[in-house]
Amino acid sequence: MLLVPNLSDTGGVPYYIQLYDYFKKEIISGSLPMGTRLPSIRMMAAELQLSATPVELAYQQLLSEGFIVSRPRSGYYVQQVHLVSGVKAEPEQHPLTLPTITARDSRTYPYDFHISRNDFSLFPDKIWRCLYQEQLANPDLLQYGDPQGEPALRESIAAHLQQFRGLRCTAEQVVIGGDQYTLCSLAALLLQEKTNRIAIEDPGYHLLPAAFKRHGFQIIPVPLQEDGLDIEQLYNSRANAVYLSPSHQFPRGMVMPIAKRLALLDWARANSGYIIEDDYDGEFRYHGRPIPALQGLLEDSPVIYMCSFAQSVAPALCIHYMVLPKELVPDYHRLKSELYLEHSASRLNQIALHYFIERGHFAKHVRRMRLVYQRKHDLLLRAIQHYFGEKAAVSGQGAGFHLLLTLRNSGSARLLAELAEAAGIRVTPMSYTWWNRPESDEPEFILGFGGIAEASIEEGIRRLAGVWASTEK
Repeated sequence: MLLVPNLSDTGGVPYYIQLYDYFKKEIISGSLPMGTRLPSIRMMAAELQLSATPVELAYQQLLSEGFIVSRPRSGYYVQQVHLVSGVKAEPEQHPLTLPTITARDSRTYPYDFHISRNDFSLFPDKIWRCLYQEQLANPDLLQYGDPQGEPALRESIAAHLQQFRGLRCTAEQVVIGGDQYTLCSLAALLLQEKTNRIAIEDPGYHLLPAAFKRHGFQIIPVPLQEDGLDIEQLYNSRANAVYLSPSHQFPRGMVMPIAKRLALLDWARANSGYIIEDDYDGEFRYHGRPIPALQGLLEDSPVIYMCSFAQSVAPALCIHYMVLPKELVPDYHRLKSELYLEHSASRLNQIALHYFIERGHFAKHVRRMRLVYQRKHDLLLRAIQHYFGEKAAVSGQGAGFHLLLTLRNSGSARLLAELAEAAGIRVTPMSYTWWNRPESDEPEFILGFGGIAEASIEEGIRRLAGVWASTEK
């Protein structure tokens, strides 16, 4: 929530100057990050109990100096002006350091292509507030809940997955958790008595294999082919479980074709194995028909399906879920009793989300956000083509929240990321996604487009191309 400045009616400094100074200081310090929407002139004037004129004058001055931008029929937004967040306004000399690549980097970048940031400017806050407040009126919801997740929400999730992702499941198979690690740990405990080896995509997402490794599993990296995991290498791995993201592989972005999906199910049947399907961005496909989930290709398939509402609604809700094969449901209930499990996701959020889905708000919100992310996706593609041309290749487009940018010339990804960071541009080298890290430092970068403002995408890519062009001989 925006803090409203305390204006002084003594000292002779006009209100609009005080407002201008306040916002300028907040923007330079990074307290108001790039993309922050300022209150409307009328709203700010009402809050300060002023006429609209001082507020309008302050905004116009900030606009003329480049501190904010005006978007037609949308409002005023902060346009960051310092090069690297967290530094003083005066220029200082700092040695280049390795870029932080996780969502925990609290710095603000003028051009932030972070892979885990999404756009919440259109979050239906009024609807959510009403739904949440409805639940507060029910004191029973302040008690302990079902460790498996609220039955109503599990019913809503199962119905949604059947309709939009092609799953074959019931609410009894759905397990809700407050974070990914909790569900990964439960999955590891469920599979512990059946196998101690799990194959993973390399490169890929490390949270689940890292959790399984902590539970004593041997991790077997399997290389990728152009259409996904190498099935022959999977057979050779002697693993009885495999973790992958077939609908939009992370980070390479390829879609596993139906023939390979069926071959994967054949492998599971032949080896009494299990497939862990990560459908992290399955709701968001921008061109062509949606790709149905692997889990729904076979009745009673040996697939543990994992997803969450972090991307489609908001990560702050802390609602993730997995769908178990029917044969593992009794094992889950034994585990639940043995460990005295309790609910790990807020009951209030769970029931509010149930009504959000049941009353049609979720489907409407996803459709709306799909159009927003499609515009950003297409803007990013066009900007890369325009400013990089033949110097770079793009892969993984058409879905999700990131693209993979590969420079055709040689160069160190680490050095190039440092140069981008110094110019106020955050990009993520792909190297961290390897389990068996290659010796080379190839210039491949994950560019997230979910959280960056549309108005900043082209300029960010233009500056990035300029910064990297300066390194060419």
